[in-house]
Amino acid sequence: MTRSEKDEDREERIEMEIIVDTYSPEEQAMGWHAYLDDTLDFPFEARCLTEREESPLKEGETVRVIGMPTTEPTPRKQFVTIEWKNRELGVPLKQLEPVDANSTTEQAIADWHYWLDR
Repeated sequence: MTRSEKDEDREERIEMEIIVDTYSPEEQAMGWHAYLDDTLDFPFEARCLTEREESPLKEGETVRVIGMPTTEPTPRKQFVTIEWKNRELGVPLKQLEPVDANSTTEQAIADWHYWLDR
């Protein structure tokens, strides 16, 4: 995967709003979880970008994202809850791109993807 070009505005938002006052990777993960939970406007539609071993979604599949699960976040994985085949389950946010979401939701997901790519 190629590294994203540095985005100063995004870097400042991440440093000053998301991971401010965090001192360990675990605290950063919790900061990200809180930011995403507060910022994502559920529900919204998203498309699967890539297939992943820990998820049943296929590339190009569209799902409805309905919330954040109680799954413990890690420094490299944040999960969202989706509706899928009459069930609710958690999938990695990295796997999804918004297709019908408001601008703050799009920005928050782009922030997370940027963080992972850097």
